[in-house]
Amino acid sequence: MGQGATWINAVIGAVITLGLSFTGISPLLGGGVAGYLQAEPPARGARVGAISGGLPTIPLFLIVVLGFVLFAAIPTGFSFLGGLELVVIFVVMLPMMLLWFVGLNAAGGYVGGCLHMET
Repeated sequence: MGQGATWINAVIGAVITLGLSFTGISPLLGGGVAGYLQAEPPARGARVGAISGGLPTIPLFLIVVLGFVLFAAIPTGFSFLGGLELVVIFVVMLPMMLLWFVGLNAAGGYVGGCLHMET
């Protein structure tokens, strides 16, 4: 939207990231658009890209928490394996998801900032 409109550009990048989630490169595209729209040097484009990567993780985290609540509400008998699966999800998968979205959006934001500087 213009220079200095960090949150607006981050929201636009987050919407693009979620809208193109059927592709494998949606975080790169969303971060790239946010970094390009920021119209600042690549380091600031990477920052707005990282912010646009953090925004889509909020609904995904809420969906995982909802799954945790629904899974915890179902009695499993005497097995402790259900608890182990939840620990793996929360300790391994959620940080990986956060790194995936934020990292690739930041990289896309850096590239978008570079593209804006070249044009």
